[in-house]
Amino acid sequence: MSGKASVTRFSVSLPPVLVRELDDAWKSTGYSSRSKAVHDAIRNFITEYKWMREKGAGEIIGAIVMLYYADRPGLLSKIVQAQHRFEHIVASTMHIHLTKNKCLEIIAVRGDAGEVRNLTQELMTKKGVKQLRFTAISP
Repeated sequence: MSGKASVTRFSVSLPPVLVRELDDAWKSTGYSSRSKAVHDAIRNFITEYKWMREKGAGEIIGAIVMLYYADRPGLLSKIVQAQHRFEHIVASTMHIHLTKNKCLEIIAVRGDAGEVRNLTQELMTKKGVKQLRFTAISP
């Protein structure tokens, strides 16, 4: 085996607008290539996925940041219902109107990591949620 690590190449189909945004982002942040930027993005996705699947991590403190389409029928009600089901871990929420049809919701959470994962997963799978990120904070 040579000193160079092996790689697997595969194809990804993206809308042209997303490709332009990706190219602007990786170039402006100093990445050496699109592949390296995508590599890091995939690594972050896998890290988040693994966090969602781990059991028994104890108490966690953090924030769920969610961008969603406010004009999606029934979505706001589903988001509020989920927060009420997990009221034992939801400490606070902030709702920000971004445009006529887009809102940002920030949900401060504190409690069992498994419960935070359950809430995060429930919210991220709702139709109309464009993007969701969980950030853990070490107290």
